[in-house]
Amino acid sequence: MSINETSYAFGAAKSSIREIAAYGAARKAAIGAENVFDFSLGNPSIPAPDAVRASIERCAQLPPNALHSYTPAAGLPETRQAVADSLNRRFDTAYAPEDLYLTCGAAASISITLHAIVNPGDEVIVVAPYFPEYRVWIETSGATCVEVMADPSTFQVDTAAVAAAVTGKTKAVLIDSPNNPVGAVYSAENLADLAAVLRERSEAMGQEIYLISDEPYREIVYGAEVPWVPSIYDRTIVCYSYSKSLSLPGERIGWILVPGTNPEHDELVLAVAGAGRKLGFVCAPALFQRVLADCVDVPTNVEAYARNREALTSGLSKLGYEYIEPQGAFYLWVKALEPDAQAFFEKAKLLELLPVPSDSFGCPGWVRLGYCVSHETIVGSMPAWERLASYYV
Repeated sequence: MSINETSYAFGAAKSSIREIAAYGAARKAAIGAENVFDFSLGNPSIPAPDAVRASIERCAQLPPNALHSYTPAAGLPETRQAVADSLNRRFDTAYAPEDLYLTCGAAASISITLHAIVNPGDEVIVVAPYFPEYRVWIETSGATCVEVMADPSTFQVDTAAVAAAVTGKTKAVLIDSPNNPVGAVYSAENLADLAAVLRERSEAMGQEIYLISDEPYREIVYGAEVPWVPSIYDRTIVCYSYSKSLSLPGERIGWILVPGTNPEHDELVLAVAGAGRKLGFVCAPALFQRVLADCVDVPTNVEAYARNREALTSGLSKLGYEYIEPQGAFYLWVKALEPDAQAFFEKAKLLELLPVPSDSFGCPGWVRLGYCVSHETIVGSMPAWERLASYYV
């Protein structure tokens, strides 16, 4: 084959989430959007805050050369300062603009971070169930993706299983809390146990193990507290995106934080910059760098997601479905009514219900429902969920 076989394989395999979303779009065009109950994509239905529009309109008045010109590769100093100031206010830290690298969203943040720390042959541990693209980004960085199942009763990190999975090749553990797809928030105690395991295994193996904390859902919680991971484990790198918190998935704006407490801070900052250069992820969208500086502390409309969460969980509870109560994010992890999640999905699909089967998340027997859809979609889907359940009586 004259083309890159790895790239071809990823392109041919496609994302199951995107495939279902594309099918849903086609069905909506054919039979009307109100007749299709698409829970596939984590695409916020909540509008961006008014402050975002106000910032865009203000920025549009800037001279074109100022608005549309390249920024420094790592991002505008004033935006990095605004982010650092926000983090320092919230977490009682002392971060500087130099600790931050602005990116084209969380995908770029994680890809850059992996390319900054991974060497060919290394291993990166993920806690299953996990966002399927993690595997793509890990493997394209030259590492092997090692799955470790979460505790099946709580979906917290199974720290004993992580300890058993660490080898002399382990370079990092990648976590996200609140978790996609389950909605679990890792407790401070659970993260402290994980940190202790990583310290012990690092010393035993004679190597550094990083903890990559992917946090695009940090602001979307329902009474839970999301611990600040760098305060628990020094060798943490934080990846963030405003796709969810400000409803800006299409604008691709986020950042990487290398905390000053990280023992390899200076080398990591340069490695992140070099990985961004290597991958072509330099100069994140200039307009939204400026919007970010204006909106860094704008609150997320969590109430709307909480209303959807209540409608979906109460409706499915009445129909006898089992699920994990989400502490954060905007996904519901529902037990399939048969062991084969794909077969369950195919039956749901016949009723225009489009959840995502759990196999691609590294965990059999479940489906993920994104409740970042309209409230009307959730309410309107209940007769179809009832009919689906009747198939299994």
